[in-house]
Amino acid sequence: MAEPKTKYDRQLRIWGEQGQAALEKASICLLNCGPTGSETLKNLVLGGVGSITIVDGSKVEFGDLGNNFMVDDSSLGQSKAKCVCSFLQELNDAVKAKFIEEYPEALIDTSPSFFSQFTLVVATQLVEESMVKLDRICRQENVMLIFARSYGLTGLVRISVKEHTVIESKPDHFLDDLRLNNPWPELRGFAEAIDLNVQDPVAHKHIPYVVILVKMVDEWKTGHEGTLPSTREEKREFKELLKSRMTAMDEENYKEAIDASFKVFAPQGISSDLQQILNDSCADVGTGSSDFWVMVAALKEFIANEGGGEVPLEGSIPDMTSSTEHYVNLQKIYQAKSEADYLVIEERVRNILKKIGRDPHSIPKATIKSFCKNARKLKVCRYCPIEDEYNNPSLAELQKYSTDEDYSIAVGFYILLRAVDRYAANFNHFPGQFDGGLDEDISRLKTTAVSLLNDLGCTGLTLTEDLINEMCRFGAAELHAVAAVIGGIASQEVIKLITKQFVPMSGTFVFNAIDHKSQLLTLY
Repeated sequence: MAEPKTKYDRQLRIWGEQGQAALEKASICLLNCGPTGSETLKNLVLGGVGSITIVDGSKVEFGDLGNNFMVDDSSLGQSKAKCVCSFLQELNDAVKAKFIEEYPEALIDTSPSFFSQFTLVVATQLVEESMVKLDRICRQENVMLIFARSYGLTGLVRISVKEHTVIESKPDHFLDDLRLNNPWPELRGFAEAIDLNVQDPVAHKHIPYVVILVKMVDEWKTGHEGTLPSTREEKREFKELLKSRMTAMDEENYKEAIDASFKVFAPQGISSDLQQILNDSCADVGTGSSDFWVMVAALKEFIANEGGGEVPLEGSIPDMTSSTEHYVNLQKIYQAKSEADYLVIEERVRNILKKIGRDPHSIPKATIKSFCKNARKLKVCRYCPIEDEYNNPSLAELQKYSTDEDYSIAVGFYILLRAVDRYAANFNHFPGQFDGGLDEDISRLKTTAVSLLNDLGCTGLTLTEDLINEMCRFGAAELHAVAAVIGGIASQEVIKLITKQFVPMSGTFVFNAIDHKSQLLTLY
């Protein structure tokens, strides 16, 4: 068997050893192992989750051979859960795999405590009534839940957890934490010791742009009553000031300073998103508070005291044109400040833990260090119960989506996916599921959809005839191509939740394979 570091090399580069360890500890339950569920679980098994449990009471039928790669001719008539489990086990023998030959709906009704043993439940192809019941159970047991469903040429994915906190949100674009307009004493001292007017051309073109900007900001402030460039004209003037200090056209360090000058204009202090987290009622910690909120409480104290309105320094600097000596010394200054800030936060965390009656060392140093490094990028995600969304969706959002050309088809599918469940509850089959009677099914689905909209208070929202016809034409089929997309999205969100890295999507992801589009609907 390959060593884990070799086996999972590519993904370790994305979420690191800590993220992989979280995956390997995770216990995943899959409800229904049709193509949507199988594709979701395949991605997680290949990723190295700790254990999987497949719950499905159906047998492999001839139709399954055309849309599920994890069963074959020899599987006909056998337990679908057993066959899929066996196939997935072959993909990664490090994953513990077991199956339960039972219909998920029965398990939800008769054994709700069954779900408490899992880290996360992936519920596929459930109808609305079962979704609501399962959501209640998982919220009560604090088990993360993801719904995934493919239906003809559409499908959806919806996360449901009370609260999900993210330290390593890893945004695509984020300003380097350089404090160019608010340098601490050591950085200022380092910059002041370097002469921008040095006569040696080699030395002049190897002054780091961080030093250039710190010194030029001070010069600008001297002539502008202590204020930073704020208007477009002032920012242009500041760039011209930088340009005027170049002694040769090939001075890359000054070009870097001009390109990075926007970092000087960034406002000091903390973002509105972070302020919202600091103001959250959960930041008033008690015995039952999570590690995340204990660290937020410590961060709040730090910002108000030692931080002087700033979060702990991240401590890394980007590549730049510089002499080796200057770059190494600059790196040491940033790292030393970062370490000092971390030690203050750590002490505050230990004191808070002691104060609320917990072991002062119950939060590892590595976790506190990661928190400090990512303090500007913290995220808190909360998801309303699916029952609340279904009973009382935001009418304003529904109306907005329905009148937006980019979202109208997605919201139409969202409504119709709910309508087909109501239809099935009334007529014991999905519209278009059986040959013949398609016109009657279309008429019934249209009546059901209008009734659903009226119940929600969305009397002004209309669904196109074409969309209703398409839903009936789908006949509740699971197409492998659509299932693969839905399974890919669902497994991606599972990994985000388990590793607590990257930001999980909020709202309901709706895939429209007809137009090759996807949208995220936030209806609560």
